[in-house]
Amino acid sequence: MPILDSLSTWPVGSVSAAVITADGVADEFGDTSAVFALASVTKLLVAQAVLVAVEEGAVELDQEAGPPGATVAHLLAHASGLAFGTRDIEAPVGTRRIYSSAGFEVLADSVRDATGIEFADYLREAVCEPLGMTSTQLVGPAGHGAQSNVADLGRFVGDLLRPSVLSEELAGTARSVWFAGLDGFVPGYGKHRPNDWGLGCEIRSHKAPHWTGRRNSPQTFGHFGQSGTFLWVDPGLGAGCVVLTDRDFGAWAKPLWSDFNDIVVRSLTKN
Repeated sequence: MPILDSLSTWPVGSVSAAVITADGVADEFGDTSAVFALASVTKLLVAQAVLVAVEEGAVELDQEAGPPGATVAHLLAHASGLAFGTRDIEAPVGTRRIYSSAGFEVLADSVRDATGIEFADYLREAVCEPLGMTSTQLVGPAGHGAQSNVADLGRFVGDLLRPSVLSEELAGTARSVWFAGLDGFVPGYGKHRPNDWGLGCEIRSHKAPHWTGRRNSPQTFGHFGQSGTFLWVDPGLGAGCVVLTDRDFGAWAKPLWSDFNDIVVRSLTKN
């Protein structure tokens, strides 16, 4: 049975998905050209563009940005102390993992100021064009305002598995835990001690409950979005998965997402 067939039973109007390995697309479901709002999956794309700016020398990970004492790295790893949706300071820098969409707006502003290029254009030129992601656009805030399709995000997952936009060194650094030991909340899944995060991507570690599968390795990294979307890459499995839907995240998604991801991992492991 194809890996993604269980998606046909999901209580959504529309769903599109793909499983990607280092060899390419292993399976896909639905209209992979259909464009969906990504919500916070946007942060993966924005972080990648910020890291390109780091590699180009336009900004530095230890460059001051956001609240006094915070850096680009703090903002990418949700350790700056900024609030979720505003630039208010809720905690001292580096003391709590406060999930902040506003922090990604600060990052976008920092890259714009350093390069003189509007961030949506920078994202397109730095990430989308090199990967052939022709349907991906940042049309709103840098924390949650992108839209894309599975065809494009499959290319993005392929690049996360075999980096070409970033160097292997920086790509590996980005998916390691930054500011280890910080506690915090994963939206919709409660508080985790610790709440591990990389540079823009959530690190699965041993969190429970969680939106990835129980079979996903602790090194799995990615993001989910309130628009009913998620993307993960499991280095131990050598594969990744992207699912886009038209139904906002809620109680319906919690059991389905983790069970589905277990099916994906089990199917790939059998292969």
